[in-house]
Amino acid sequence: MEMMQLVKLWALTLCLVVVLPLAQATDVSYCDKKTEYGVKVSGVEITPYPVARGQPATFSIAATTGEPITGGKLVIEVSYFGWHIHSETHDLCTETSCPVSEGDFVVSHSQVLPGFTPPGSYSLKMKMYNTSNKELTCIGFDFSIGFAASVSES
Repeated sequence: MEMMQLVKLWALTLCLVVVLPLAQATDVSYCDKKTEYGVKVSGVEITPYPVARGQPATFSIAATTGEPITGGKLVIEVSYFGWHIHSETHDLCTETSCPVSEGDFVVSHSQVLPGFTPPGSYSLKMKMYNTSNKELTCIGFDFSIGFAASVSES
């Protein structure tokens, strides 16, 4: 009987290891800790986690603003083991509903990373600007791209 309980415990542990990493809340830090940004970021959720090569990944950023935002842009910079490898700019209104009312809102960006993307640790820096090009926030966070190849690459 003891062996059977051990097998069940092992099976449960395996299921948790496979299922729990599908999404992860990620710690964020502000680019300049002395700056009082107009947009406060409370967290980032990455789905799936770790990010799978060749599959869509969604970065959802929970934030709060003290004043309405009519539009602007997001500038995203990605580094791999400290080396800058990619930059892109997006219209803020394609990543969230504009105008953004005073209070809580979510910026959600989805992207498919190429199948040849190297696995490992990445850092992302995101700056948000309003229509007058005033920086509203600047955050950074780390994420991982898994070592397993996606199903479509098999």
